[in-house]
Amino acid sequence: MSKSVLLVEDEPNIIEAISFLLERDGWTVRIHAQGTEAIEAVERVSPDVVILDVMLPGRSGFDILRDLRNDAVTRDLPILMLTARGQTKDRELAESYGVSHFMTKPFSNEEMLGKVRELYAASVAKA
Repeated sequence: MSKSVLLVEDEPNIIEAISFLLERDGWTVRIHAQGTEAIEAVERVSPDVVILDVMLPGRSGFDILRDLRNDAVTRDLPILMLTARGQTKDRELAESYGVSHFMTKPFSNEEMLGKVRELYAASVAKA
């Protein structure tokens, strides 16, 4: 059974880079570029890990994160949040909502791949 990631991101270059990196490592990558239907995409795809951008069209990644954590079905879903703005207040807000990991852009391929693998392994160990 393939490991799956839902990438909620609207920047084509980031989508291409992350998709290439993870697919090469054996992950199935699904893409969703709108903030407004991101919750529905998570429910539909049922991914093992979510990579969630902060700034999305229609809805903030912070709002999406908060809603996912408030739902019993997605409360423990590993969520890696990405942002181009690495301010402490953004990191603190994400942590207060229960983010699994917070990563700033640009990121290294090794950092991204390592963290996604780590989040997946931790969630499998809990199950």
